[in-house]
Amino acid sequence: MQHSAFYISDGTAITAEVVGHAILSQFPLEFTHTTVPFVENLSLAEQVKEQINSCYKTTGTAPFIFYTFVDLQIMDVIQKSAGICFDVLNPFTSQVAAVTGVKPEAKLHRTHSINVNSYDFRIDAINYALANDDGVTTQNYQDADVILVGVSRSGKTPTSLYLAMQYGIKAANYPFINEDMDNLKLPPEMKQYKNKIFGLTIDANRLSAIRNERLANSRYASIRQCRMELKEVELLYRKEKLPFINSTHYSVEEISARIISDMKLERHKY
Repeated sequence: MQHSAFYISDGTAITAEVVGHAILSQFPLEFTHTTVPFVENLSLAEQVKEQINSCYKTTGTAPFIFYTFVDLQIMDVIQKSAGICFDVLNPFTSQVAAVTGVKPEAKLHRTHSINVNSYDFRIDAINYALANDDGVTTQNYQDADVILVGVSRSGKTPTSLYLAMQYGIKAANYPFINEDMDNLKLPPEMKQYKNKIFGLTIDANRLSAIRNERLANSRYASIRQCRMELKEVELLYRKEKLPFINSTHYSVEEISARIISDMKLERHKY
C-alpha cells in the first residue's frame, strides 16, 4: 500500500514538515512526502486541494495532511479535501490559552520571520563558519562558540554550518591532516581555546568510503590510512581530555544536539 503525506502552510511549512515527519517516522511505513509552502490565498488552496484529491484517486489511500494556517478560510478548503487532516498547532495552542488565560494572536510568517531576534545571530554565525572553515585561519577563534576538530571528511564543515544556520552558533573547524600524524598535538594557537574544542571521529570503513567518492583508489582514501589517522586523533582527544563523538551512525542534527548539550552552548533559534 502506498502512503502519502502533505505538509502545507500559508508560511514556510517548516513547522508542519518537522512535526509531521516526527510523527510519521514512528511508523514502519514508506511515505511519499510533499511540502507545499506559501498557500496564501483561496485560489492556491483550491489547487492544493485538487492535488490531494488526485493523489487519493491515484493511490486509493487518503493522504495524511499536516498543516498550519492563519487564514481560516484557506484551512477550510484543505479540510474539505480527501486527505486526513491534522492541524499541528491547534491542540497545543488551545491548551496554552486555557492555562494562561491569554487568547493567541495568529500572525502570518511569525515563526520563521526575518524579524525574529535570532535572525542576525544566524546570519553572523553562517558568515563566521564560512570564514573559519577547514583551518583557513585561526585568528578569529576568540569569537568562536565552539571549534570542531577531526580528520578530513569526518563531518566538521556540515556540522559547523548546521550549528550556524539552525542555532546561530559560531563554529570554526580545524582539520588534522596526514602531515600532522607523526607528532599529533594541538597547535599552539589553539591551546588557549582548549575549552572550546570538540572532536569528531568516524568509523574507518565509512571514512574510506567517503574519501573514495572524492579521490578514488588514493592513499588518502585507503582503509589503512584512515585507520591510522583515526587512531592518532582519538589518542589525542583522550590525552587532552577533549569531548568527542563518533559521527558514523548519527545525523548532523544529532551530532549538533550532542555538541550543544556537552559544550553547554546557547541556542539562538527563536
